[in-house]
Amino acid sequence: MVPEEQLIIAVDGPAGAGKSTIARLVAKKLNILYLDTGAMYRAVGLKALREGISTSHEAQIGDMLKKTDLDIRFIDQEQRIFIDGQDVTNDIRTPDVSMAASDVSALPVVRKALVKIQREIAARQPLILDGRDIGTYVLPDAPFKFFLTASASERAKRRLADLRGRGDQASSLEAVRMDMERRDRQDSERAFAPLRQAEDAMLVDTTQLTIDEVVDVLISKILDRQVS
Repeated sequence: MVPEEQLIIAVDGPAGAGKSTIARLVAKKLNILYLDTGAMYRAVGLKALREGISTSHEAQIGDMLKKTDLDIRFIDQEQRIFIDGQDVTNDIRTPDVSMAASDVSALPVVRKALVKIQREIAARQPLILDGRDIGTYVLPDAPFKFFLTASASERAKRRLADLRGRGDQASSLEAVRMDMERRDRQDSERAFAPLRQAEDAMLVDTTQLTIDEVVDVLISKILDRQVS
């Protein structure tokens, strides 16, 4: 069994691969905290949209961050995101915010600020983080790394189902697929901390797997590791 102090788990992958859902369930089974790093970038993107700031203008976004209070609170083991005192957890899951998050995440000033917070949290306690550069940039020394993926069509179906569950009846499957492919391409091609699989990460294709099956794969890998 891996000692609790070494239980830091990095989960990366493209949109719709099931990262957040899987990470939350693994956290519950292992009784550790789950940190949704993507939600942090979405919150920054949301504020930029609300203030009419270009999500690709680094200087303007940097100035905005200086006047922004980004707070992460764990309430009943669930992460809630607050911007300037307002809970925006339920406001950050729209396609527009997804693209804004992709834009701002490509800006070094944003990534450096948020990664600093993420590393501080990871240094204090065992936890699982999911994102697009956790294993390669945020926590390159994490003892457990996974890269989740799935076919583009399957990922689009999952994301559309998620949007429907949140009350979005307007988005179409084709529009969601195109948005995801554009975001994946942008995140993979960005110069700073791009989306890619870490060399020591375990690749898990979730296309034909149920949520429980994916969770079992990760849990088994983690629990089978013996301290050398």
